[in-house]
Amino acid sequence: MTSSPLVAVICGSRSDLPALRGCFDVLDEFGIGWEASVISAHRQPAALAGYVREAEARGVRVFVGAAGMAAHLPGVLASLTARPVIGVPLDAGALGGADALYSVVQMPPGVPVAAVAIGSPGAKNAAHLAARILALADPALAAQVDATRVRLADAAELDIDPR
Repeated sequence: MTSSPLVAVICGSRSDLPALRGCFDVLDEFGIGWEASVISAHRQPAALAGYVREAEARGVRVFVGAAGMAAHLPGVLASLTARPVIGVPLDAGALGGADALYSVVQMPPGVPVAAVAIGSPGAKNAAHLAARILALADPALAAQVDATRVRLADAAELDIDPR
């Protein structure tokens, strides 16, 4: 974590933080500064709005919102900023994250949220997507993102029937 993060990761509960470990790890691998905060969109809407204004003033370029069940947090973030918002639906509750996924992707027009997979895989993809967004204005990061993409593609096992 650096003093001037480019990515702000917000979750609705402290219990959500372990599911986001992969996001933090990937951002660290890219050398992208990040910060994590716990702010409930349901219980602390004024605090969330203040946080977004303050984070933008400090230079945050991408927001990641992670929440489970009625996952309003990413949508509320998108309503408060014109910067990219990535939603990570978490697998809390009886529906295994499907309820959170629907909450994240059912945004009204003009409130866009990029949704990724449910849970820990989604947290990693949120970081990869944030890196790609930031790479649009950073040629060195763009080269690093492309090298990572190639490395991951080369490491993938191909399931080919030799017949």
